[in-house]
Amino acid sequence: MFDGSDSRKMRSGLWAASIGVVLFGGGAGQAIAGGPPAGFTRLADVAPEIKQDMRYAGADNFTGKPVPGYHAPDCWLKIEAAQALAAAQTDARAHGFSLVVYDCYRPQQAVDAFVRWSRDSDQSTKQNYYPHVDKQRLFARGYIARRSSHSTGLAVDIGVTGWDFGSPFDYFDRRSWTKSRVQQEARTHRNALVALMRRHGFVNYPREWWHFTFGDAEKAPIYDAVID
Repeated sequence: MFDGSDSRKMRSGLWAASIGVVLFGGGAGQAIAGGPPAGFTRLADVAPEIKQDMRYAGADNFTGKPVPGYHAPDCWLKIEAAQALAAAQTDARAHGFSLVVYDCYRPQQAVDAFVRWSRDSDQSTKQNYYPHVDKQRLFARGYIARRSSHSTGLAVDIGVTGWDFGSPFDYFDRRSWTKSRVQQEARTHRNALVALMRRHGFVNYPREWWHFTFGDAEKAPIYDAVID
């Protein structure tokens, strides 16, 4: 879920790039529906074989409810990232497995909703998602960011259909760190996913085995177009 896109800054666990929000609509903070922004594409149009399990469009996520900005369970990405992911899927299929995405482009309003969630008193999802850390500490621990590389359309949260990775998606704990100590099968799966994605230009975020960034997301603009 965390989205520090610059590998040089991953050790800090926070991405603090100062980049503007590209808005679609009237004033600041507003966004309107109307399909992907210019330069984006729907992943289904580029790589229809990749399964989409878009968690933030429903209640199966760490907030326990659909997240603002996700009006449809649809993966949008910058065209170049989608094409690279399509190539990764072709590579995966050649090795006998297939990819599944949990999150792709994320509207800025969704990121803002995560900030509000971190400050409220609701603990209903703690056991399943952050059992060993206070929710208000998730930013400092590097699991949630106020500026998300997902909002640039150049990041993806991804797994492999049927594979065990040693922890679930969005499980905010050291066990989810890519190189944490997990059983051998999970370790093999993590290494294989990282190697696959690296071959196609994606960089893993070390505190989340599922998070990968394509290109220089640190300098890319962020967007707030609603996913419809």
